[in-house]
Amino acid sequence: MIIHGETILPGQSRTINMEIARLHTMTKLKIPVIIERSKVDGPVVLFSAGIHGDEINGVEIVRQIIVRKINKPKTGTIICIPVVNIFGFVNQKREFPDGRDLNRVFPGSRNGSLASRFAWHILNEIMPHVDYCIDFHAGGAARFNAPQIRVEPDNKKLKDLSDVFNAPFTLFSKNIAGSFRNACGKLGVTMLLYEGGKSLDLNNEVTQEGVQGAKRVLQHLGMLNIRKNAKAPERPPIYIEDSAWVRARHSGMFQNRIHAGQFVTKGEVIAIITDPFGKFEQKVKAPNSGYIINSNDASIVYQGDAIFHITQRLS
Repeated sequence: MIIHGETILPGQSRTINMEIARLHTMTKLKIPVIIERSKVDGPVVLFSAGIHGDEINGVEIVRQIIVRKINKPKTGTIICIPVVNIFGFVNQKREFPDGRDLNRVFPGSRNGSLASRFAWHILNEIMPHVDYCIDFHAGGAARFNAPQIRVEPDNKKLKDLSDVFNAPFTLFSKNIAGSFRNACGKLGVTMLLYEGGKSLDLNNEVTQEGVQGAKRVLQHLGMLNIRKNAKAPERPPIYIEDSAWVRARHSGMFQNRIHAGQFVTKGEVIAIITDPFGKFEQKVKAPNSGYIINSNDASIVYQGDAIFHITQRLS
């Protein structure tokens, strides 16, 4: 296996520091790619996080996979990239310094924008070796995602692997042009996208769901060390075929009455929006019965802001 010009042989453990660009101060900024290879041949699995630099819960999941030595495979190879968008992570920003969203520029270009160059190197240096990928994300703009796996509809292989991961929710959603998930699909890489928590926040429940799901996948592939067996699922995932956003009808102070993952009934009051001066209070009611899979944790919202993501059709 050759990554970024360095050879990793079976049985070796290596950390490759990919330096694609420096800070404007000329300070070196490298992406650690942590590779653990078994002496026994097998699948290659990538755990990645931090494509959006402010989604640190995913970074924590991959960190725990490394610290707990879950990334030491019984067979095959495990690659961990805890922070892909190292520039955004340093600045605690979602985007690259060029203002681009890395998750919208794949497959990228070797001579393009900074974000585009990163996408190109990831896709050309690392992904040709990978059979399976789990990419960890979080909600943005103070919106908290219930732990969920997102997979392309009508793809049995992804559905089956999602069942193995066994997050509380599995959301069927089409691949978005320019996304890492879309690029992996075109390369034939079996990829699960995990969403959980919100930006610039750490949540232990979300973290443990991610870690246990990763362990179950490795165990399913025959790669998990026998001393680190995954916990058996406590319940089957809830499959979501359709969902919709509830948006604020008024600007004001936002008082959320429910949490992500909760089931609500049609007409139930799920939040209240008020003005600061005691002139009005607007009740936000559930438009239909379903699960809240994303909840806005902001204290102040504006008219039109997305405040809840609610399921409409389950399977």
